[in-house]
Amino acid sequence: MVKPKNFWYYEVSKTAPQYALRYLSLAWKRCFSKVSGQPKFKKKGRDDSFTLDGSISVGFNHIKLPRIGWIKTFEILPDHVIPKSVTISKKAGRWFVSFYLETIPQISEKSIDVVGVDLGVKSLATLSTGEVFVGAKSYRKLESLLSRLQYLNRHKTKFSNNWKKAQLKVARLHSRIANIRKDTLHKRAYFSRLKTTAR
Repeated sequence: MVKPKNFWYYEVSKTAPQYALRYLSLAWKRCFSKVSGQPKFKKKGRDDSFTLDGSISVGFNHIKLPRIGWIKTFEILPDHVIPKSVTISKKAGRWFVSFYLETIPQISEKSIDVVGVDLGVKSLATLSTGEVFVGAKSYRKLESLLSRLQYLNRHKTKFSNNWKKAQLKVARLHSRIANIRKDTLHKRAYFSRLKTTAR
């Protein structure tokens, strides 16, 4: 019923709308079970993403996607990996590829049986072995640059080409700060679990 009216369905992989419907079904299930709120429509140009599976090949710095073909990546990809699906997302003017893999967990030998963890304010964590993990001061380092870009952007004509370029620079800097904070929070959560396990 939809394809005869929308011919662009034949130009893209069939898995992209299929995954969109799966995610919509999951969102409504979470809503009806009162785990999350009512799902909202995605706005074009904001958090754009789609998921593909099928004939996906990974090379040195290339990846082959269904209906799209070979795409060159900025980072080197593991060529021995066969992903079950990939998600293409756009953030701050840049495209990212995330893989869904099935792996077997490997158990490594422990050098120390028990270790004490002290979560601090100045440092991220201090171990009983004397090892100190310094926390990232992401916002303090990039605060002056962010305020400078935002100040310069105030004098530009809204929706002009220069305004759009400046907005993209601000968005990329915000994304960089957010990534550093996420990395620090993930490490802090890891040390919190380690501390709970040690107890």
